[in-house]
Amino acid sequence: MKHGGNLALAVARYGGVTNDWLDLSTGINPHAWGDGSYANLLVENDWMRLPDTTSGEALIAAARTAYAACETLTFAATPGTQAALSMLARLAPAGDAAIVSPTYTGHREAWHAAGRSLREVENLDEAGDATTVILVNPNNPDGRVLSAETLLAFARKLAARGGLLIVDEAFADVAPQTSLLPYLRDEPVAVLRSFGKFFGLAGLRLGFVVAQSPLVRAVEANFGSWAVSGPALAIGRAALSDQDWQQRMRERLGKEAAALDAVLGKVGLPVSGGTALFRLLVHADAITLHESLARRHILTRHFDEHPTWLRVGLPGSKEALERLAEALAAASPVTAD
Repeated sequence: MKHGGNLALAVARYGGVTNDWLDLSTGINPHAWGDGSYANLLVENDWMRLPDTTSGEALIAAARTAYAACETLTFAATPGTQAALSMLARLAPAGDAAIVSPTYTGHREAWHAAGRSLREVENLDEAGDATTVILVNPNNPDGRVLSAETLLAFARKLAARGGLLIVDEAFADVAPQTSLLPYLRDEPVAVLRSFGKFFGLAGLRLGFVVAQSPLVRAVEANFGSWAVSGPALAIGRAALSDQDWQQRMRERLGKEAAALDAVLGKVGLPVSGGTALFRLLVHADAITLHESLARRHILTRHFDEHPTWLRVGLPGSKEALERLAEALAAASPVTAD
């Protein structure tokens, strides 16, 4: 399975209709910001006119505050972070590149599409003389976190050879203490932030590249004018400004992750890692379990390169959690030790 969220493929293979399914294959918050009342945030000009500079600046200001980023850093809003991966692969310094793995495969795909090789390493010490080093922090799917102190020290080593550290913080919103942005100053680091995962609005396609000005301006130039839509600018600004919702949601997600852990543990599936938005299971029969759940129209994420791994997202409601518990109980021969 290349990515989570391909519900149409699951329906084609296992039957039913989309609304029958419980999609736990992604790390997207099941509780979207705004409760669906987005029309109240938008005016006719958001749809009918090209996005203006003022709207973009207001979004960046909201993001800078939400991420507690230093004023010396420059932000570029992008149509999702996936698009930014490919852009950075083309703009990163020439030379050897390494990525701390296992991790999100989209980075590797982006570098290969750009015609550049990307060496996989298990930790920063193995990066050797790589000019560009990439890591996801917190990592997807195991939730590994490296401290800001460690990352800044490594970035300074890269600076000595004109290198670049790319830190993908797609899941840092659920644990802001893991973010490098409050500590980053003039180090050669590009931080990627995803909007849609934590705010539950992945379809909006909004993200950010945060770095020193020359790299960010190059990103903007390559995307061209009006890369982010007017509705995305308006909704993103409002959501990022809603600090109370963000704090309440972190608390809610933590409780729901603990409840999911309890359900998994009851059937002998201890959690091996993850974040508050998803859990990673390591099980000898992970693919069989994935298929057993899929036949009950519950979609999880399995990994072709790691057949013992299974990622499970948050069900999002008491009823959905009970449905998962029942499906896991029915698969008891698989889940039993």
